[in-house]
Amino acid sequence: MDCLFCKIVAGDIPANIIYQDDLAMAFMDINPQAPFHALIIPRKHIATLNDVSSEDRETVGHLHWVAAKLAEEYGFAADGYRTVFNCNSHGGQTVYHIHLHLLGGKPLGWPPYQDTLKVPV
Repeated sequence: MDCLFCKIVAGDIPANIIYQDDLAMAFMDINPQAPFHALIIPRKHIATLNDVSSEDRETVGHLHWVAAKLAEEYGFAADGYRTVFNCNSHGGQTVYHIHLHLLGGKPLGWPPYQDTLKVPV
C-alpha cells in the first residue's frame, strides 16, 4: 500500500508522534494551521469517511476521545478547540486515510476560510 499515514503507522516514515494506542495514533501536522495542530488517525486504513463501516464506529468515536484527551493534556480544552474531518477533494482531503485534525491554542474564526469566502451580494 502506498499510503503516507499507513507508512507512519508502520514506522517507515518518521513523525512527531504525541499519542498512540491499539486503535489510533496522533502526530503533529507538518503544515500547522494553528499553534497546536495534530492529526489523529486510526491504525486501520480507511480511505475516506464514506468508507467507514458499521464495524469502524468505535474507532471513529475513539479518534474524538483522543482529541479531547490531547486538548486537556496540552492545556487548551477549557478555552476551546476545533476538530475537523475532510472528505474527498471538495472537502479538502489530501491524504486518503481518514484523519481528524485537532486545532487549538488561539481563537479560531468561523467560517474557517474567511479570507477566501465569497458571499453573493
